[in-house]
Amino acid sequence: MPTSLLTRHPLAVIVIAQLFGTSLWFSVNGVGLALQDAVGLSESDLGLLTIAVQAGFISGTLLIATTGLADRIRASRLFAASAVMGALINAAFIGVADSLTWALWARFLTGLCLAGIYPLGMKLVVSWTPSHAGAALGWLVGMLTLGIASPHLLRGLTLHLPWQWPLVLASLLALVAAVLIYRLGDGSHLPGPARSGRPWAGLAAFRKRDFRAAALGYFGHCWELYAFWALVPYLVSRELERLNASAGGQAWLSFAIIALGLPGCVLAGRWSRRAGSAHVACTALAVSGALCLVYPLLGSVSPWLLLGLLALWGISVIADSAQFSALASATAPQERLGAALAMMNAIGFGLTIPSIALVTSLWSSQQLAVLWWLLPGPVLGLVAMRFFWEKSHTALQKK
Repeated sequence: MPTSLLTRHPLAVIVIAQLFGTSLWFSVNGVGLALQDAVGLSESDLGLLTIAVQAGFISGTLLIATTGLADRIRASRLFAASAVMGALINAAFIGVADSLTWALWARFLTGLCLAGIYPLGMKLVVSWTPSHAGAALGWLVGMLTLGIASPHLLRGLTLHLPWQWPLVLASLLALVAAVLIYRLGDGSHLPGPARSGRPWAGLAAFRKRDFRAAALGYFGHCWELYAFWALVPYLVSRELERLNASAGGQAWLSFAIIALGLPGCVLAGRWSRRAGSAHVACTALAVSGALCLVYPLLGSVSPWLLLGLLALWGISVIADSAQFSALASATAPQERLGAALAMMNAIGFGLTIPSIALVTSLWSSQQLAVLWWLLPGPVLGLVAMRFFWEKSHTALQKK
């Protein structure tokens, strides 16, 4: 594809690359049931593999934030290199899947590479489309959601083929993402690469009250988000069993529920242009928090109703993410935007580890009640976002 064509539609290129690159994230979860049969992994083992990706992502974001790599190397180059390495390591998982120790290392390194894809994708969006970052980031996070759902789709499409196929396909998609972003390059609306960076430069952004409020809201969102995504296959399987339906539908329904986050993010982005990112983020966080509370209380109602609530949850659980990122991007020091976003991601994703560990380890004993462990995230996130409500109220009074 000619470079001139790519630069005429930069947002489309970035979000497609984000979709392809983040297909590595839950690539193993998409074949989780097959892995349980093929190599004897337990539900707890699958939870550990998910946590290993998160731990790698956190380590990677801390690395690029504290070393200044996020602002010293052009985002497009770091994104492309990370996508290539992630593709190779994800494919290498196939050869070590029967050894839990090596499998954990492979997933950790995959997460390390993802740290050069997701935060740098946000920076690329801001560099190309600064005038409507909230709506643009809505597309970006929507594609992240679709990327995370895509392993379930790949498994559904290859259901009668060996479990290795979806992993190979995910790696091929990541390689395409690398080529697209390398050819696109960086936008012109951010400063060039910084000549030097102080360790922990990203933490300086937390001195600003508005950035801190956005980041704390994001942290509450993170506590809920990935743990919910990790639980989706279990929640879907429960309702399929109650319907006496084929287990083969689990992959397709899991994909659909997570993928509904894409329209959720896009619609939230459009709404943010009228209502503001803070209002949209709080509304979505309140809806998903309410589902954390009421869903376990409805465990005996119609499976179709619960699947419908899962669809609503799939829409709302991610719709606020881009708006938190837009608020953070607008309030962080622009000369250290990459480091600030990477640091925010590192802390937020650090919170996903205990929440994923809790729900995956307690699922067999607590079933739907494990969803109550997710509730503190939305509650504390809404409390943190009070600053933006107060700021908005003060602005209206001045008018």
